[in-house]
Amino acid sequence: MSRVLMIGAGGVATVAAYKIAQNADVFTEFMIASRRKEKCDALVEAIHAKGYTLEIRTAAVDADDVEQLKALFDSYKPELCINLALPYQDLTIMDACLQCGVNYLDTANYEPRDVAHFEYSWQWAYKERFEQKGLTAILGCGFDPGVSGVFTAYAARHHFDKITHLDIVDCNAGNHHKAFATNFNPEINIREITQKGLYYEGGQWIETEPLEIHLPLTYPNIGQRESYLMHHEELESLVKNYPSIRRARFWMTFSQQYLTYLDCIQNLGMSRIDEIEYDAPRADTGEKVKVKIVPLQFLKAVLPNPQDLGENYDGETSIGCRIKGVKDGAEHTYYIYNNCSHQAAYKETGMQGVSYTTGVPAMVGAMMFLKGIWRKPGVWNVEEFNPDPFLEQLSCQGLPWHEVFDGDLEL
Repeated sequence: MSRVLMIGAGGVATVAAYKIAQNADVFTEFMIASRRKEKCDALVEAIHAKGYTLEIRTAAVDADDVEQLKALFDSYKPELCINLALPYQDLTIMDACLQCGVNYLDTANYEPRDVAHFEYSWQWAYKERFEQKGLTAILGCGFDPGVSGVFTAYAARHHFDKITHLDIVDCNAGNHHKAFATNFNPEINIREITQKGLYYEGGQWIETEPLEIHLPLTYPNIGQRESYLMHHEELESLVKNYPSIRRARFWMTFSQQYLTYLDCIQNLGMSRIDEIEYDAPRADTGEKVKVKIVPLQFLKAVLPNPQDLGENYDGETSIGCRIKGVKDGAEHTYYIYNNCSHQAAYKETGMQGVSYTTGVPAMVGAMMFLKGIWRKPGVWNVEEFNPDPFLEQLSCQGLPWHEVFDGDLEL
């Protein structure tokens, strides 16, 4: 028996919920909670309409409010909380978990609301408290971060004596047929892309201008796509846990149309995350009143909802790790990756491939915890656990992976 509470009802949470319902032998009691209970109820209705019979409870909760979270945890008494809410809410949820004796898993590291900056230090600071409580916290269990770390751990375990170079490559070659849309929460997505790049080399972190460094890379079944160096959180934990790494970088593809729109958004000030004040007319009287908004949050409200992109989304994603290292005194290269079809993801879960590639690993990580395979007191990144059972399940659950030995990494 297991009792799991998932916070969030967006695209990633939708995928995770479908996969949990498909694995009712492991997830025997399940609740979905979000700010809007009706959104959770609609998700449960859609899951049951597909023929899945797992009983799923729902609740409303404000994940910014520790006391509300504690009340929900004390009422439902989950063994594990899967946090698929916003990264802003990681710490409040971790606080509530500590106070209520609940284990924790998330897919993205903490990010303050008032600055576009993310790093693991805030969550790593909880390590001793989780140890003292005998609780497990699993950080970054999506695809990147998540599977990218598991891929690296698998390479280190099976194919290298030491890893020296790591490049995580993320290509979305899909087409949603919208002029401009983001594949996950627009506020988080645009904050991530517009901040400065960061990579690790020679024992130090090197900062670049946003999307300054780019080059064409060839992706399996897709072909060549321009790929841009970005800061991504899993690099921070991977260079710590694999100190032999001399260089670590993260690359993501963007179409020229996407970058043109993004440039316009920035130039118009719509990517700002600070509050502005403007005069807005009242609907009833027309009288002007002072209203405060955050431009990026307003932009999020008018952009297409990532949850609605799946139906017309074609093409596929390709995400993997291109690794160079040493085995038995000889240098080798290794490329491990997954390709995911947007349409296949939509037919199964109603969501596009970007949500699917994050939601499936979140469920698999939770499964690893519930089976006792990934369970030890403290705060851990995914690469600190045994990668083998995770990757075995990942293939079974819809994300098969592939390997290329001693190929051209192009990097």
